[in-house]
Amino acid sequence: MKRGKFDSLISVSRLRSIQVLMGVLFLYLVLVSLEIPLVLRTGLGLESSENDFSISINTLPIRIPDANEFFVKETSTLRSPQRRMGEFRKVSGLMFDENSFDSVNKDVFSELHKAARDAFSMGKKVLKEIQSGNVKEEMENRSLAAAESCPNSVSLSGSDILKKGKLMLIPCGLTLGSHITVVGKPRWAHPETDPKIALVKNGEETVMVSQFMMELQGLKAVDGEDPPRILHFNPRIKGDWSGKPVIEQNTCYRMQWGSSLRCEGWKSKADEETVDGQVKCEKWIRDDDSRSEESKASWWLKRLIGRTKKVTVDWPYPFAEDKLFVLTLSAGLEGYHINVDGRHITSFPYRPGFTLEDATGLFVNGDIDVHSVFAVSLPTSHPSFAPQKHLEMQTKWQAPSLPTGPVDLFIGILSAGNHFAERMAVRKSWLQNGLIKSSKVVARFFVAMHRRKEVNIELMKEAEFFGDIVLVPYMDNYDLVVLKTVAICEYGVRTVAADYIMKCDDDTFVRIDAVLKEVKNARNAGSLYVGNINYYHRPLRHGKWAVTYEEWPEEEYPPYANGPGYVLSSDIAENIVSDFEKHKLRLFKMEDVSMGMWVEQFNSTRPVKYVHSLKFCQFGCIEDYYTSHYQSPRQMICLWRKLQTEGRPHCCNMR
Repeated sequence: MKRGKFDSLISVSRLRSIQVLMGVLFLYLVLVSLEIPLVLRTGLGLESSENDFSISINTLPIRIPDANEFFVKETSTLRSPQRRMGEFRKVSGLMFDENSFDSVNKDVFSELHKAARDAFSMGKKVLKEIQSGNVKEEMENRSLAAAESCPNSVSLSGSDILKKGKLMLIPCGLTLGSHITVVGKPRWAHPETDPKIALVKNGEETVMVSQFMMELQGLKAVDGEDPPRILHFNPRIKGDWSGKPVIEQNTCYRMQWGSSLRCEGWKSKADEETVDGQVKCEKWIRDDDSRSEESKASWWLKRLIGRTKKVTVDWPYPFAEDKLFVLTLSAGLEGYHINVDGRHITSFPYRPGFTLEDATGLFVNGDIDVHSVFAVSLPTSHPSFAPQKHLEMQTKWQAPSLPTGPVDLFIGILSAGNHFAERMAVRKSWLQNGLIKSSKVVARFFVAMHRRKEVNIELMKEAEFFGDIVLVPYMDNYDLVVLKTVAICEYGVRTVAADYIMKCDDDTFVRIDAVLKEVKNARNAGSLYVGNINYYHRPLRHGKWAVTYEEWPEEEYPPYANGPGYVLSSDIAENIVSDFEKHKLRLFKMEDVSMGMWVEQFNSTRPVKYVHSLKFCQFGCIEDYYTSHYQSPRQMICLWRKLQTEGRPHCCNMR
């Protein structure tokens, strides 16, 4: 078909219109490229002159304390116990003045600033109260009373647990032999469209779902951090992606889920690991199924001789809609055991990073009506109230005095006030390394104030005796961990004058010899940043762990080493401290990302060698590790014993 003249005119007209629009769009893009950076710099508070005292986004005003500022207990061990008692030492660390926040421009007064101001204000108040003799005596008496106040059993009715937000408090956690019984009834299945809960297949609009969860939670975690899921027990009656009823179990520690254990009706294989002699998964399906334990040879033989196999049902799935059940969870030597209606269903081995005392809450949620919950054979004291159960006040575990000579490496260990067991395990394991004893390497715990005053009282006693704790005087907060990192840098370069500074956590096992060797192999390069380096990581903008554009305007994080263990050369640490004192240091709530940002800034003027190694383990342990993360106190001791007896770095697969 031929095109007419009129059609040609329309085509030319359209072409001209498109050209005009493209020209306008190009001009718009030019204008945007010129104007937006200025808008961002002005709007986010990043544009300021040298004479302007107003702070930039994510920075904090600081000052050095004068002679009248408060003091903390001496952190270096003195040779004489009599001298150590009552000995005080000026804090060499940097301190914040919460009053200076009042003059800050409200447009850049971020949540991080507010948290820091409040945390230091509360920390100062608590510290002064503790240092007053009357309050100290009162809190000691209260601590002793609290140690005896935990009940041996706890029970709640269904209406009571609803009033308490479906949560039952277990004040002092669990101990060996403790057990919890839940009486409940699963609800009828309901239609579900949320893809996070049910996977809708092609041609289906909804999926019928009936499931509930029962979680042991650690409610005594660091403020700002979600309670860890010590045991996540999740029966799925309907709605699992497999189309069959299953039971899934898992743990979540410091925001990281472990590998799940799924029980789908098949009995665990004979060669699989057992828990206190019990299998991880029991059988609840028909024994004539295609996955029967009967061998194929036996099945064919019975077919040939004409014998009919008798079909039996070993045990049905332990939960059914609108059917009452009695579930008992008990704490064994190697793991948790779950019985339903008097029969063992599943056992879940203990995971690294947890102790029974950590399980201070039971949370029940989902498609279930709870009739009653009761827990018995509970401990009458918790390590937070009775740290003497974990602290071994023996002089052999005390830290050596600070050396007067050169130090190769300073290790700052982040810890929480109530982590008595973790600190004691570190003292008894890798802090017994010969490099520590010879003072070539120095290590200190960095601890902030705890919200429980009795914990702070015990913390002061611990610091006084062991001489290895640096108290950072603010109220502990997960988002403010970065302040401890700055304190580690300051202590490492100003107090110890070490060549290299390492940061790690109190659940990190460190092979000091291997770390120091790795550093020395690369030290000819000058400035160093050593660890398990992440490249091109992007901030999450949605979901629970979202980072806003106000908190982090860039689309990518700078290269940064994972927080459980990394090393810096002293020149980088000194620069961090200097920028902090000059109000130039930008802070971010993720301390390892903050460090990557500071190193990147340093690298823009002086070259830094980034040394990446997977042997700085982010999760768990690998053979020939430099550091192992998420190690429980007993795993710490196990790793140390293996190093001593076998001479090689083998992991401890203890659960």
